[in-house]
Amino acid sequence: MVQAVPQPLTFDDFVALYPEDGGRYELRHGVITEMRPIGAHVRRASPQETEVISLIRRKLDFEIERLDLHYFIPQSCLVKPGREAEGYLPDIIVLDQAKAQADPYWRKYSSVSSGDPVRLIVEVVSTNWQDDYLTKLAEYEKLGIPEYWIVDYRALGARFMGSPKVPTVWVYRLIAGEYESGQAFHLGQGLISPTFSELALTVDQVVAAGTATNPNGAGG
Repeated sequence: MVQAVPQPLTFDDFVALYPEDGGRYELRHGVITEMRPIGAHVRRASPQETEVISLIRRKLDFEIERLDLHYFIPQSCLVKPGREAEGYLPDIIVLDQAKAQADPYWRKYSSVSSGDPVRLIVEVVSTNWQDDYLTKLAEYEKLGIPEYWIVDYRALGARFMGSPKVPTVWVYRLIAGEYESGQAFHLGQGLISPTFSELALTVDQVVAAGTATNPNGAGG
């Protein structure tokens, strides 16, 4: 008997079928894939990554409020890239309020179908670091995301770090439709954000947040 091969899901299938179990999922090659969870109620959550994400979110929220910007950071927001069988769930995404409301996917699915509403995306690197450095970098560039951070506080991206590997936050800025070579920030440096020019956040603070609950330190 010939068994039918399951058809890959589209992004529309994905947002309609998104699991409501508290986990975090992305669509990869038409298959719903569980990502590294961040909620404290999820058993497999990483406290270190949760702390890093929370710190950055607080700092960005403070700037949005201080400058009275019409931006917001949703608890979660799926992003529809150019490839139909893909869907990404950034660790942090900053949206323009008016442009998000105009996106046809926002009100129904808390998702965006283009890069137009997005001001900034932050990805905190975990063991699947190739996704952040390669796949998502290319897709976010195609979408026209104006600013993209790769927060590699554990220095996991070996190919990109050189030797010795050190904690690094990369900030990519879109110029004429392409990302400039990412600006690398290391310990002892403050981040420079094109979107938030007065942001008060250092790499030391990021690393400290990621190691405070980890007895083995940044490399554990």
